[in-house]
This record gives sequence, C-alpha cells and structure tokens, in this order.
Amino acid sequence: MLDIKFIRENVDLVKKALKSKRSSFDLDAFLRLDENRRQLSGDADNLRAQQNTLNDQVSTLIKQKKDPKEVIAQSKEVSKKISALEQELKKIKQSFQWQMLNIPNVPHSSSPIGGENENKIIKTVGQPKKFDFKPLTHIELSEHLDIIDFKRGAKLTGSNFILYKGLGAKLQRALVDFMIDLHTTRHGYKEVLPPFIANKASMTTTAQLPKLEEDMYRLKDEDYFLIPTAEVPVTNIHSDEILDEKELPIKYTAYTACFRKEAGSYGKDTRGLVRVHQFDKVELVKFTRSENSYDELESLLVDACKVIELLDVPYRVALLSTGEMSFAAAKCYDIEIHAPGMDRWLEVSSCSNFEDFQARRGNIRYRDKKSGKPKFVHTLNGSGVALPRLVVAIIENYQQKDGSIIIPEVLRKYFNGRTKLEN
Repeated sequence: MLDIKFIRENVDLVKKALKSKRSSFDLDAFLRLDENRRQLSGDADNLRAQQNTLNDQVSTLIKQKKDPKEVIAQSKEVSKKISALEQELKKIKQSFQWQMLNIPNVPHSSSPIGGENENKIIKTVGQPKKFDFKPLTHIELSEHLDIIDFKRGAKLTGSNFILYKGLGAKLQRALVDFMIDLHTTRHGYKEVLPPFIANKASMTTTAQLPKLEEDMYRLKDEDYFLIPTAEVPVTNIHSDEILDEKELPIKYTAYTACFRKEAGSYGKDTRGLVRVHQFDKVELVKFTRSENSYDELESLLVDACKVIELLDVPYRVALLSTGEMSFAAAKCYDIEIHAPGMDRWLEVSSCSNFEDFQARRGNIRYRDKKSGKPKFVHTLNGSGVALPRLVVAIIENYQQKDGSIIIPEVLRKYFNGRTKLEN
C-alpha cells in the first residue's frame, strides 16, 4: 500500500505508474474521495468541539442554578448532526480503504516501461542442450519410468493435480532438501515451516487480496485461504511488530505446498507439470532497511540462481517490464530455465523488491537507531525455487537415449548414491 501523503504529493508520478502497470484505477476520483473524507472528518471534529462547549455550558448553568433546557436542546441537535456525519464518514472511510488496497506499487526507475516485449534478458548461463536423438518431453519420460501419474492425479482431485510415484516422489523430496540445505548452510537464511493456510489479513498484507482473490482457494464459510506461496505466511511473521534495526536483514527460507486456481489460464498448458494447481516450492523472504533493499535484491537473485547453477541446467535472467511485474512489486527479476523436450524457457523464480508496499499493509516496522522512530521495513522475496518446472527441466535435460534420466550430481547423496532414474 502506498502512503496517502506520497500519493497527494506525487500525483503525476502515481498516474504514470498506473499507466505503466496497465491499471485502470481512477486516481482523480480517488483524490476527490480523499478530499471529501478529510473535509467530513474536519467537520465532525468541529461539531464535537461545539458539543463539548455546549456540554460545558450546561454544567455551568446547572451550577448557577439556571435553566439549561435551551442549551441541552442545542447539544442534542449537534449530536444528531454528528451521528449522521459519522455514518456518512464510515462509508467513505471504507471506500477509501478499499481503493487504497487497489492502487499498485510504483515501479522502480530501473524497471523497463512497457509489456512483454520490453522485458530485458540480462544474463544467460549455458546453452540449450543438443542431443544426438530426438528428446522426449517430461510427460513421455515420466510415463515411461512410471515416476509421475498424471491420469491418477486427475482422478484423485481434478485436472492439473499431480501424483508423484516412487523415484518421482523421491526426486521431489531430494530437491526440497537440497534447496533448504543450500539456503540455510551457505546463504544464511533461517528455516521456518509455516502453516499452509492463511487468514484474510495475511493475504491482504502481501497483496494477494483483494487483487488476486479469484486465483485463490478459499475455505468455505471461513476467512481462510490455502496459501498460493510461502511468501504469505512468512512475510506476516512480523506483522504488527517493531523490529530492532540491528537484526536486519532478517532472512527466512521455507518449504510449502502452494495452491493456485490459475483463473483466466484455462486452456493453457493443460498437460504435464508446466501449469498445476498444487505444487511444492522453496521460498526466500527478506526484511531489510530501505537504504540497502536493492543491494539485497541483487543478492537474493544470486541465491536463487545458485540453485540452478548447482543443478547444471541452462538458465537466463529477465528484468521484467512494468506491465509484466506483479501488482505489489517495485522491481522484479524472473529466472527461466530451458526444457529441451518442450523446447521452451520456463519461469521458475520471480525475485522482487516490494519496498515498503507490503510493510505498510502489514504494519511491519523497525526502530531507526539514529532517530529512535519506527520506520517501515522493505520486504523482498523470491522462489528459491519452484519445483514443477524445475523437475521438467531436470528430466528433459538429463534424459538418455534409453529413456533413463541421470540424477544431477548434487542430488545423489539424497538418493543414497543412485546415479540414474531408470526402470
């Protein structure tokens, strides 16, 4: 959430940001609402002051043994006006708060303005793998090795839900353990294991609500949601808290299952692992001071890329344009890995700086040691990384002519030395 004072003082900048993020939000109408809210609030304060004065007059008249009826009648009239004004003000405040939650973050000046064509590839590591045979897709390889059962997964729940079997399930576990071990032992993150269900307030803090509610799985008759990412519970660990500046940056990593309806994506990637409704992911979350949050974003990106480098899969990094980044992000990098069987680049991580956008929603602050005053932290997160598409890339890049799959060297210790997935 943006600071209302910032919005009032930077109207042209916010309008430019709305346009660059392809938002149809009517800022002029919102500012008129804000002005009306402030005017009515001032009127209510004036009426309360008037009522206090009349009440004092009543007390004085009573002490003087004079008739206070006329003043009491005036006070009652003022009270009625206050009551009516407060009802109107309540509605306006609710509308104001709702609209504040629908204003996207302002992109950082280094983010390219535009849509998908303005995304910038800033780094490529490795080249798409060439085979001396026609490479199979992860769907064909998984069915051949009986490590993923797409049909039974759909039978158990519905389309785009997955059943991992045998060495396929073990590959999932191995990847989670590998990534958590890497981020905790080499990158300095503290592991947490949060709930996989979040309340409405937590979902609002990270801006899944109200903007993305149609993509979320909500529990019937409850203000609880299945989490779309560990970003939601982990970012809210410090909601409504004031942190000690010397603790910053705070760095957490978490494994969770993630649940997304993918509303609006029906008909896209309906087979395989590219677009599923439940998936595993390891998340990285940081709480930092404003002064160094962009340095921390660069190091977050390095940490996420290290996963791909150690697995020795070709990847590239894209700096996202304003029209492609999320509603809450000020700057975002995507990490994409190459799947040769599909001959596609697949996004496995988005590393974002939200500045104080989420912190304002969740009231997450730290006490500045110089001024002694609370300041909002900057929050950052990135997938470190998401599993389904990573599994696609591993299966397709490490496939052999006989249909077996070489296990990446860094994962073999989790397989008790096994080197291949094979029948």
